[in-house]
Amino acid sequence: MKTRILLVEDDQRLAELTAEYLRKNDLEVTIESHGRAAEARIVDERPDLVILDVMLPGKDGFEICRAVRARYRGVILMLTARDEDFDQIFGLELGADDYIAKPVQPRLLLARIKALLRRAPTTPGSGAGENAAASGGTHSELAFGSFRISQATRSAHLGSDGIDLTTAEFDLLWLLARHAGSVLSRDDLLQELRGIGFDGLDRSIDARISRLRRKLGDDPENPTRIKTVRGKGYLFSKHDWQ
Repeated sequence: MKTRILLVEDDQRLAELTAEYLRKNDLEVTIESHGRAAEARIVDERPDLVILDVMLPGKDGFEICRAVRARYRGVILMLTARDEDFDQIFGLELGADDYIAKPVQPRLLLARIKALLRRAPTTPGSGAGENAAASGGTHSELAFGSFRISQATRSAHLGSDGIDLTTAEFDLLWLLARHAGSVLSRDDLLQELRGIGFDGLDRSIDARISRLRRKLGDDPENPTRIKTVRGKGYLFSKHDWQ
């Protein structure tokens, strides 16, 4: 079965050219140009991945992402204006899995789509070669006090409560937990998660860390569960999970 993609773009020529390229690479693509219709289709049709432009008639991409994120578990890749850091960060804070700047380079878009789909919940990671970082952990499951995270089921729990995570948030949280007690730089995290180095400007990791802290009940003013090590990166605590 082909991967199903919903391309939400109101520039008809751009949408058709993009869809044609993706179809030639064995992806099933449908197009939607109106924001309100896109929101309904995402929830009803549940495509494997949504390519979501920011500027749309009826409802913009940010509003759509906010509205569907709690009901749609698939991948959201946002199209943002080049050099608009605010668009990129805001989209990630609303639950987008990644972003790509317009004008879209087809080969880069395809590579990003493939990378996102490899990490999606329908394609569980192998966990090969990973070391358990906490007592009671296995290659695919880690536990720290009341916190548990499973690579096999791509789920995380704090006590008895499940934590609602996007694909990108889970990947970041798993990576941090797998290296609990060690500092990971933004460059480390971006290389592992997106295959690119930190250019000094990319704020995607910071935005996801902020969302994870809120979901983990971490104090944003004085975080203890995912700590910021100034000038170095982030550290997932082995403790502070009671």
